[in-house]
Amino acid sequence: MQITLDKAAGLLTIRDRGIGMTKAQLVENLGTIAKSGTSAFLESMQKGGDLNLIGQFGVGFYSVYLVADSVEVHSKHNDDTQQWVWSSRADGSFTVAADEGEPLGRGTLIRLHLKEDAQEYVDTTKLKQLATKYSEFMNFPIYLQTEKEVERPVEADSAPPAEDGEVADDEDGETGAAAGGKRTVKELVKEWELINDNKALWLRPVSDVTDEEYTAFYKSLTKDYEEPMAHTHFRAEGDVEFKSILFVPKRAEPGLFENYYNRPSGLKLYVRRVFISDEFNELLPKYLSFMKGIVDSDTLPLNVNRETLQQHSSLKTIKKKLVRKALDLLRKLADDGAAKGAEESGDDDGAAADSPPAATPTSSAEYDTFWKNFGKALKLGIIEDVSNRVRLAKLLRFSSSQSGGNLTSLEAYVSRMQPWQKHIYYLTGDSQEALEQSPFLERLLAKGVEVIFFTDPIDEYVMQQLTEFEDHPFQSASKEDMKLGDADDVDAKQQEKALKQRFKPLTTWWKQLLPAADVEAVRVSSRLSTTPCVVVSSKYGWSANMERIMKAQALGDDSRASYMRGKKILEINPQHITIRQLAAAVAADPQDSDANRVATLLWETALLESGYSLDNTKAFAQRVADLVSGALKVDQAALDKLDASDGTEASSASASSTKDEL
Repeated sequence: MQITLDKAAGLLTIRDRGIGMTKAQLVENLGTIAKSGTSAFLESMQKGGDLNLIGQFGVGFYSVYLVADSVEVHSKHNDDTQQWVWSSRADGSFTVAADEGEPLGRGTLIRLHLKEDAQEYVDTTKLKQLATKYSEFMNFPIYLQTEKEVERPVEADSAPPAEDGEVADDEDGETGAAAGGKRTVKELVKEWELINDNKALWLRPVSDVTDEEYTAFYKSLTKDYEEPMAHTHFRAEGDVEFKSILFVPKRAEPGLFENYYNRPSGLKLYVRRVFISDEFNELLPKYLSFMKGIVDSDTLPLNVNRETLQQHSSLKTIKKKLVRKALDLLRKLADDGAAKGAEESGDDDGAAADSPPAATPTSSAEYDTFWKNFGKALKLGIIEDVSNRVRLAKLLRFSSSQSGGNLTSLEAYVSRMQPWQKHIYYLTGDSQEALEQSPFLERLLAKGVEVIFFTDPIDEYVMQQLTEFEDHPFQSASKEDMKLGDADDVDAKQQEKALKQRFKPLTTWWKQLLPAADVEAVRVSSRLSTTPCVVVSSKYGWSANMERIMKAQALGDDSRASYMRGKKILEINPQHITIRQLAAAVAADPQDSDANRVATLLWETALLESGYSLDNTKAFAQRVADLVSGALKVDQAALDKLDASDGTEASSASASSTKDEL
């Protein structure tokens, strides 16, 4: 096929050397709206193969009038001695006459007289872009006539004479007689440029494609300057047949998670090598939109569009297989060292064995890089994709109390669990440094239990969906229902029961002291070692980190926030000296004002240490100031004297008095 442009005349010409059409065929196929020659041909076939024919409804030809005022179709059939021209202005009439113009020999020439507002289609760059986009991988070559400026040597005396006594100089300022009596002139030369020279790599056997070819294909497809991190090339057979190549980029595109639900897919859909769309988002779920590649289906119709494809029975099957292969690719990338060159065997959903290793050899460091760029996408997948939640959970990476600053997986965590351990413990917060100092970890770390650190805000939402892994339930270290392995120990149970009974007067008194709207209970804790008390959230309420996240929401629902925040629980450490002394003071005098102030201050400091915020910071600051003043035992008379003087004498006296008291 050859495409010629005439910008001055607004003319677009398309020429092929096919079988052409007779006069009767021109009238029958072009003179009747919605008459499909392709459809009639297919109906006459007893068995239809891959004929690469479009036009099942016959209305595609008339779309030319969207950009053209009139159309001429010149055609010469091999069995017809006469060449014919069909022409129409889309006004309901057409003419067919003998064509006395340039002989075609055989084939068809279509000439479009473009509208004034469609002159962009006689721009070489625009036509090249369109033809490349939609027909890049067609088997039939497409040539576009372009103009190129070249330099041609000519004899000096053949140069055009200078006018008005001027000397004809070349570009370097030399006369035409210079450089051996010859000079060069620039002229425009027309030449044919092949614009679909890329081959459909996915059609070739996997064993015949090199890594360099995959890299070159990826760069051509995505315009990325870096090579891909990994790829998978496979063929699916059965009721739905398609071929696909999927790539994992090395880096995330800027703003990958901005406008998440409206972001276009990274896949291009082809039907028998004809480009259909790169904006169809139903082939891969949103959380895998970072993956690039192509899908070429032999099952879908060529006239498919977004609306019909959404209802096509094959779509769910294609999507299921693509997601399965994409996750297998990421799994092998995470497994550190899939053997290069090993052949994939077909899976139970019909994927064929004509497939390379789903990922090129990689290292854990490479997957760590992938996780840094795309880990948030997989977390979104756990929230959105229920059917693949277990597969995605195996791809999670995180830091923990035993990971040594490196990323680890849930499978590795389970392999390091204590023999008595039933739960997977985790803690959410702003940073790993803050979590490592959290009082919630004291008992867990003392018992050698590994705790996962989740510091990404989305982790709170992930853990609401991911309730267990390999039959081990997840357990938040900051929730009230935390259970340890010694729960089955009879002695431990009896000891805990005795402590609860012993400190019951204190917990009852403390509960009455604190605001009933905020505090559900005061209990003896089994999670503390060195901290006097902590504040934990209810089993189904928000954690301190989640409460902070929801408060930061600009459009948050305050009524829902107050409901989900729930009441808090104060857990006290019965082994801590401060708690014991407070219990003794309350037992001696429940109305002791000092005990009241200490208990309130302990509650507020526990809130802060547990990650919550204070509603009345001024009152807290005043209580701290009063406590400091009481500890220093400052002489009030000396302070009054200091206010009345220049401060020198009073300051000295106050310091002396304080020194004596201390």
